[in-house]
Amino acid sequence: MELSRRSALSVIPAATLWAVSQALRAEADPRHGRAPAPRSTARAGSPEEDRAALLRNTVAVFAGTATSNARPEVAPKLASLRATAQSRLAAMDGAGQDELFAGLPLGTSDPNLSTSYQYLYEIALATCLPGPGTSGPGDDAAVRRRVVDGLVRLHDDWFGDQSKGYYGNWFHWEIGIPAYVTKTLVLLRDEVAAYRPELTATYVASMDDYLRNGEAGDVDLDSRFHTGANLADITTNRILQGALLADEARITKALADQLTVFSTIDPYRPRHGVTDGFYSDGSFVQHASVAYTGSYGKGLLTRIVQTIKILDGTGYVPDDSLVGVVQGWVADGFAPLIFEGWMMEIVKGRAVSRTGTGYADVTAVVEAVVDLSAHTAGDDAEALEGYVKHVRQTSKAGLDTTSFVSPVSIARYADILNSPAPARDLGPAASHAAFNAMDRTVHRRPGYAFALARSSARISMYEYMSGENLMPWFQGTGAHYLYLSGADQRQAFGIDYFTTVDPRRLAGVTAPVETRRTVPELYGTLWYDNPTRGFTSSSESQNTYVYFPRATHGFSGGARLGTYGLAGLVQSDDAAYTAQRAGTLPEDFVAYRAAGATRSWFMFDDEILVLSAGVTGLGGRAVTTTVDSRIAAPSSPVTLTGGLRDGTPWQRAGSSPPAWLRYADEAQRTAVGYVFLSGPPVVVALDTVTRSRRLVRLANADTAVTKQVLTLSYEQAAGEQPASMAHALVPNASAEQLTAYAHGPLSVLSNTVRLQAAEHTGLGITAANAFTPGRHRAGRLTIDGPASVMLRRTSDGTYSIAVSDPTTARSSVSVTLHGRPLRRVSADSGVRVRRVPGGTRVDVTTHHAYGNSFTATLRAGG
Repeated sequence: MELSRRSALSVIPAATLWAVSQALRAEADPRHGRAPAPRSTARAGSPEEDRAALLRNTVAVFAGTATSNARPEVAPKLASLRATAQSRLAAMDGAGQDELFAGLPLGTSDPNLSTSYQYLYEIALATCLPGPGTSGPGDDAAVRRRVVDGLVRLHDDWFGDQSKGYYGNWFHWEIGIPAYVTKTLVLLRDEVAAYRPELTATYVASMDDYLRNGEAGDVDLDSRFHTGANLADITTNRILQGALLADEARITKALADQLTVFSTIDPYRPRHGVTDGFYSDGSFVQHASVAYTGSYGKGLLTRIVQTIKILDGTGYVPDDSLVGVVQGWVADGFAPLIFEGWMMEIVKGRAVSRTGTGYADVTAVVEAVVDLSAHTAGDDAEALEGYVKHVRQTSKAGLDTTSFVSPVSIARYADILNSPAPARDLGPAASHAAFNAMDRTVHRRPGYAFALARSSARISMYEYMSGENLMPWFQGTGAHYLYLSGADQRQAFGIDYFTTVDPRRLAGVTAPVETRRTVPELYGTLWYDNPTRGFTSSSESQNTYVYFPRATHGFSGGARLGTYGLAGLVQSDDAAYTAQRAGTLPEDFVAYRAAGATRSWFMFDDEILVLSAGVTGLGGRAVTTTVDSRIAAPSSPVTLTGGLRDGTPWQRAGSSPPAWLRYADEAQRTAVGYVFLSGPPVVVALDTVTRSRRLVRLANADTAVTKQVLTLSYEQAAGEQPASMAHALVPNASAEQLTAYAHGPLSVLSNTVRLQAAEHTGLGITAANAFTPGRHRAGRLTIDGPASVMLRRTSDGTYSIAVSDPTTARSSVSVTLHGRPLRRVSADSGVRVRRVPGGTRVDVTTHHAYGNSFTATLRAGG
């Protein structure tokens, strides 16, 4: 059974979620002026019993149970927890002045303070593992008291004084530190009650005071800081704090606030102005404009599933239907972005510069799916369990369960692997996911997945923050990632890809040839610091112009027709450069101009056709358009072969421009073909590159990475006229297959800044992006632009058409199919089909569609 986000959301609509959350808030907050709502009939016991169950569940989530901890599969996790605690105690023993742990001086470093709290939590956790043979790193009672003493000292000396705190990153004070403190207080609640009974209330009061982006020490749903994953983190902390303090109002208010993250985002009617969360097309956005499923979205999924586990058996949640919403997130939001156990780079924001791998990212998702399956039954449970097995079987890195948060999840994971459920992906091997709400596209076929990152006036061009992702400038301007089946993706992408590939030459990018400096290089700090002009570390100005600036053109999106897709992008300057040109930014603020280009990607079965037009460096600069960049191990037997248009072999030195090239990495048993249809001669470079991982993230170890780097690019000198080019990527291609492209099936109909159109004669597909207003002719189609259109004719004379508005700004789009009149067989709501002189007209209402495709099936006769 394939899980459907739409079917899941139909079970519990956004309006219902909102009503439930409002009712809970009314019960919790007398300021609403209503009597408390009656308790749910689902309540398992008295409020006292429910709070006790909540706290027991929390301990089970993080420390396991006697049953789970007796399982041999869990033993490595328990050993890891004890070893970590032992090392933290050794660091505590070696602490110097103004330190609780050696190497973490306190007083000016918020990361060090947060890490100190993390270490206390890790020590406490190791002393609370249920079951025989799970004792901690020493005399557990003495160690637990030592942790309590550490909590007291940190509060008295470095956290409790509000006049000395809240420096650096707001996240540590409002989310990170409270999370470690709260979990530690839950684990050691008996010791705290006996030894320091005032400590919990003291800490909660301080944590409320530090919630400065909230309202009166509580969540503010109108705050831009209290959204999505951040909101889930804050509210989970507050639910646990309410249980510790026997504060029912705190629990129900926090839960009501958290319930709002389940609502699908409607960009035209946002509640509290929030655009962070999941959209109807499966997109996930955080920070208002960053495509972030693989980092913040992963965090939200983890936290929400943990909340479901923590509240299990209590009456705090009205029913189990929220589980269906989360199933929809997994099926439509996460699964398309995971290829053979690897999380795709296009949805990781600044996290692409971290040394953790895409396989580790997916481990967190798998744990959430394992836990979620325990709250489902029948086909839903089988689908989730089958997906867990599928990821396990296809991942080239295996799956390290010691990185699971919960010992209980490890035991259940082992049970799933031994269950009769068949291993199966949640989607078909051939699929096309148009995440237009976050300007991302994923095209999958057996053997490969193609992931594309775009940007627009709605979605950021990149994310830089906190010294992470130092050279991100072109990651959202058509950068693509071609994942090949059977490969270890650590050898092709991840941190080493961004370390060794020139940021101007990321695969698929058109970029000016110029030197750019990172934010720390420009300003000597991790951000542009100018408080008098509104620039502080987490200000709206910082977000808009430094951390995640949006592009300035509206055209980014495309059409999806079944398993086929079309995407387009008009490359534009970011918001910072535009504002600087307008004179609204300080004189010492540095902004860079983009290159000019109009781009289209036509995604078929065996190939991805890429058209570029109007390519120019602007401002007299040279410009490079990269066909592809791939990395390989320095010792890998990489080969590069090709052929000329007359059929003779291509030679790297002194040869004519190739008609096709084939790159093969024999160590990975992978190959990619490139077919060059038009444009300047391609420049081929295969170099050995050594760079430090610290080049892309200040916190990375200064580890040198050496890779072979293939770069295929079109180079235009400064002052040259705008150029156009067309090429195709052919995953897993053979030389014979590439030679055959001289005879089709790809045909470029138009490649200008007004219209890019192509045909695939083998599939019967015509596709076009019309970028400007007016009428545009592409084969049988006349398109009222701007619009994206795909048309397919099958052998039985049936036509399928898909239409979208990639600008998201139009009320309607019209397309005329010239030739014999066609009749409507079926059509989406909002699609009107009528005969006109010389053909058939399709009118589509695109008002408030946010880039979604509308389809119709037509046939001759009748």
